[in-house]
Amino acid sequence: MSIAVQVALVMVVLLVLLLAAGVPIGVGIGLSSAVSMICMLPSNVAFATSAQRIFAGSNSFSLIAIPFFILAGNIMNNGGIALRLVNCAKVIGGRMPGALAQSNVIANMLFGAISGSGAAAAAAIGSTMGPLEEAEGYDKNYSAAVNVASAPVGMLIPPSNTMIVYSTVAGSVSISALFMAGYVPGLIWGLGVIILATITAKKLGYRGEAKLTASIVLKTFWQAIPSLLMIVIVIGGILCGVFTATEGSAVAVVYATVLSLIYGSIKIKDIPRIVLESAKITGTITFMIGLSSIMSWAMAFTGIPDMVGAAGFCVFKQKVADAVLGITSNKIIIFLLINIILLFVGTFMDPTPAILIFTPIFLPICTSLGMNAVQFGIVLCYNLSVGTITPPVGTILFTGCKVGGVTIESVISHLLPYFVMIIIGLLLVTYVPVLSLGLPSLLGLL
Repeated sequence: MSIAVQVALVMVVLLVLLLAAGVPIGVGIGLSSAVSMICMLPSNVAFATSAQRIFAGSNSFSLIAIPFFILAGNIMNNGGIALRLVNCAKVIGGRMPGALAQSNVIANMLFGAISGSGAAAAAAIGSTMGPLEEAEGYDKNYSAAVNVASAPVGMLIPPSNTMIVYSTVAGSVSISALFMAGYVPGLIWGLGVIILATITAKKLGYRGEAKLTASIVLKTFWQAIPSLLMIVIVIGGILCGVFTATEGSAVAVVYATVLSLIYGSIKIKDIPRIVLESAKITGTITFMIGLSSIMSWAMAFTGIPDMVGAAGFCVFKQKVADAVLGITSNKIIIFLLINIILLFVGTFMDPTPAILIFTPIFLPICTSLGMNAVQFGIVLCYNLSVGTITPPVGTILFTGCKVGGVTIESVISHLLPYFVMIIIGLLLVTYVPVLSLGLPSLLGLL
């Protein structure tokens, strides 16, 4: 048995056992990778190298954007920006059946586009819209389902932390191109939720909002403009080359802080608490990235990537996934199988470690079959975003149920139709490249 096969077996078997025992995913990845290295190096060298790889894996300039975007999202969550976006969304939602539910979806899209966090959107918008919907007689499970189903859109509409992680792992994929590629898929997801929420609201007899006067509409939009300008400033600055995505994340923090202080929704004394909350989230993500780099190094040292990637799709199929990918050579079926695998993985693994593990495995396959690396990044993020609203590890599902005051068991049945709409959107993004590549191509990013 070759050293590469030995390392792969030890790594996979130990990782599965650790996860089954309830060990955190980051620790499981790092420990299984470190132990597998003993197969090829002395134990003292193996563990010393593991420690070095943790530092090297997290020592990336582009990853600095993640803590800044997390901090910006937390500041906005505490700074009154969410309320202004909700009011703006209510105007846009207008007089459609179940207008408050439509406003919830639109507000999640707007807030997610600014904060880049689905969980933050579910908490901020859900806690704001929930009481309003309850006062109008909306079923709490219906309201929670709409909030949960639409919150992950922020992971597709830029800025997106998952896209930053993917860009780092994939190597030469432009963050700007990924950001632009996420807009249309994000809108497709949001539109699907809006359509289904409208149909359901009509059946349940939920009415639209009363007609608003022109002065109220103009006043609402005027109050929301400073918040919405963050999207223009950050994304526009990145596209125009004024600053990088990393620098743009710092701009977002400064802008959100100044705006929140002007609104008076946060005080100077609140900032240390918000920074500490952001640091805890950042620490978890960075820790997983650092530990996963041990796995990447062990695979590179033994030549596993050459076996599964550089030697081509046929070798990968024979050596690694013959049972799945050997079923057919039809790329349509292969893309479908990859989607199924990623959807399954997303149900029990957070997006960050899933991206770190599965990008090196599936990216070479998809590019060899003609899928652009930017499109694959969007497909990957879309799949893993679905996992955030599915048990047993659905962080957005848990957040949405908590703020909605409902149980997971009661809301799941209401979520099932939304899953169908979301999966239809996923298939469109997978098989119609222009949906993700059209905008970045138009802007000359590809």
